[in-house]
Amino acid sequence: MKQNLLQLMSERMPEFSKGQRHIAEYIIAHYDRAAYMTASKLGAAVKVSESTVVRFADELGFQGYPELQHALQELAKTNLTAAQRMEVADNLLAPENVLDKVLLGDADKIRQTLEGIDRAAFDAAIRRIISARNIYILGVRSSAALSDFLTFNFRMMFDHVRPVAGTTGSEIFEQIMDIGREDVFIAISFPRYSKRTVRAVEYAHDAGADVIAITDSKASPLVPHADQALIARSDMASFVDSLVAPLSIINAMIAAVSMRKHDEVAVRLRRLERIWDEYDVYDKNG
Repeated sequence: MKQNLLQLMSERMPEFSKGQRHIAEYIIAHYDRAAYMTASKLGAAVKVSESTVVRFADELGFQGYPELQHALQELAKTNLTAAQRMEVADNLLAPENVLDKVLLGDADKIRQTLEGIDRAAFDAAIRRIISARNIYILGVRSSAALSDFLTFNFRMMFDHVRPVAGTTGSEIFEQIMDIGREDVFIAISFPRYSKRTVRAVEYAHDAGADVIAITDSKASPLVPHADQALIARSDMASFVDSLVAPLSIINAMIAAVSMRKHDEVAVRLRRLERIWDEYDVYDKNG
């Protein structure tokens, strides 16, 4: 995507007006900054009018500047280094309103996720999880927290959950070498996408397993090999992405599975409670 959009600007440079050339040159050199600028701010940065910026987006074939900005943000969150992401976030947030900005932003991401979620894909994912022979779960780096949370809760409902440790690429494949058509592979990855996760998804797909991807965009490298793609908004709040919306999807998955397997889950939870009591797992004095 990065090469296509920026290359398009470079190739069409002779066609642009003087003002549009200034915009294109700035974006090519600073797409990480431009991605989070309003049309007015971008125009001010290159000394052209806001309307010139809007016409430039139209000239590139976008339905207005917000669509061009979204395309640039997709580039930025996939390609920026952690240091660059922190610089962008610092420009978006002010110290005096960081709490409000982040929490309200997270609430908005959940709303956008709910509006855009593929409900048929969600229902299909729940059905496949319930009927699976084995449930493999993989999330590395920042997504490991989401993977651990899902694994912890699914293990209270199933005895065939297989968490995949993402330490090295070779060890991942050793853990999923027997995956097959009766299995489900749940992969979680957000920018910057883990190559290990992408390759594991390819392997699971080729082995015939049903692949459920929890990721941020249809442009995610997980999506082409996924049978169900559950898209959660995760625009960055600092040098990392917000994981509130994907966690909400995971909560919904846990709730949906437990409701459909109510009787079996209730039996397992009662057994677990007896074990917890016997081995004094939880503090009862609080």
